[in-house]
Amino acid sequence: MTKTAHDVGFEDPQEEVFKPLTAEEAQRLREKSPSVSPWRVIAAQVVAGLLVALAAWGLTGRQNLGWSAGYGALSVVVPAAVFARGLTGRLSSLNPSTAMIGFFVWEMVKMALTLAMLLAAPRLITALSWPAMLVGLAVAMQAYWMALMFAPKRKKRENE
Repeated sequence: MTKTAHDVGFEDPQEEVFKPLTAEEAQRLREKSPSVSPWRVIAAQVVAGLLVALAAWGLTGRQNLGWSAGYGALSVVVPAAVFARGLTGRLSSLNPSTAMIGFFVWEMVKMALTLAMLLAAPRLITALSWPAMLVGLAVAMQAYWMALMFAPKRKKRENE
């Protein structure tokens, strides 16, 4: 590594040298904190969206509030599903560079699709209630925490 003029004399004595994990260490790390399927998170968002839409409709007796809340949740679920499908595709896992670029591309697609759905809402939902739609949107966005909380835990091995 070449040093520039501002680097000379400013060595960090506590700087650790990067050490890659062995296969066994990586396996232990995966077992310690298992990943959650993006489809499980999307399923949690769908359930949360349905519940908030039914609650809005049931508590107020106004059908348009239920549709508004449901559409708000849908404007989170559909782009998240497109994003998950894009990231789990074969092309996105070719190498680290492709994965990184794919992540950014699919995130931009997700944001553009969310924005397009929100802008289309007044034309698609009769008597749209923006507060109800935003509640549905917020509940669906936060549903991933529930998916993480209720994710299945891996059992510990006998020798640990």
